[in-house]
Amino acid sequence: MRKKITVVGGGNVGATVAQRIAERDYADIVLVDVVEGMPQGKALDLAESGPILGYDSNVTGTNTYDETKDSDLVVITAGIARKPGMTRDDLLRTNKSIMQSVVKEVVQKSPNSILLIVSNPLDAMVYEAYKQSGFPKERVLGMAGVLDTARMRTFIAQETNVSVEDVQAYVLGGHGDTMVPLVRYATVGGLPLDHWMSSEKIDAIVTRTRQGGGEIVSLLKTGSAFYAPSAAVLQMADAIILDKKRVVPAAAYLEGEYGVNNVFIGVPVVLGESGVEKIIELELTDEEKAGFDNSIAAVEELIDAMDNL
Repeated sequence: MRKKITVVGGGNVGATVAQRIAERDYADIVLVDVVEGMPQGKALDLAESGPILGYDSNVTGTNTYDETKDSDLVVITAGIARKPGMTRDDLLRTNKSIMQSVVKEVVQKSPNSILLIVSNPLDAMVYEAYKQSGFPKERVLGMAGVLDTARMRTFIAQETNVSVEDVQAYVLGGHGDTMVPLVRYATVGGLPLDHWMSSEKIDAIVTRTRQGGGEIVSLLKTGSAFYAPSAAVLQMADAIILDKKRVVPAAAYLEGEYGVNNVFIGVPVVLGESGVEKIIELELTDEEKAGFDNSIAAVEELIDAMDNL
């Protein structure tokens, strides 16, 4: 029986996620959005691409959650971006409310699903989804680690003039300025970065990785990245739906790992059909651990602020 994936939010990220998954041809997709006609139109457009690209995925657009019943995976991209003049608390309050509404519907219609959160501020939104869903921690996770790592790999490949396929890297921590690109674990063709470039260039790549989302926003002027975020979602969807047991960085719930409790934060996990099947604990230097702890503190501050709204 074909798997079923719901994508909540029909904007650039959500619609591109739906497109990428449809083209994989392993699942039917339901695209949900509150704007009347928009998800229906995009779903029809995607369906009409099937004969050309050779996929039979059924794509449905809807403004309600009835069609999402019994989804295996629910990708939540819904939420607003921070606008000029909007405070952090305003953003948190609005997106918290959206997340609560979405999760309530999803849990009712698909109680056995896995929730993959893309909405920002990501780590806080994953925490809210987990709290509202009542799901086991293994079945709630956030996307951003794959995206941040892809950005770092891209910058390394461009600097060394080699294929991105031969670049490996890990970015841990929260999705924001406090993320922790692990230079020590980054390799090009199996060789460490300092074999390929100076420490100054390595530092520049670390900084650019941390500011990767903002760089795209500043170039676009309106809107934010969606091609790479949707590709990151696809890699995680592949791992879950196809039970690939991929080792990827994801925002997962820690209960003692890395000496941390009760917070969602980016760490390497084994991702398969049951969700987060294992959290991998990397050995961190004192400097790396300090950076990771700083990122944890920033996420906890966000969660505290959100809980107090």
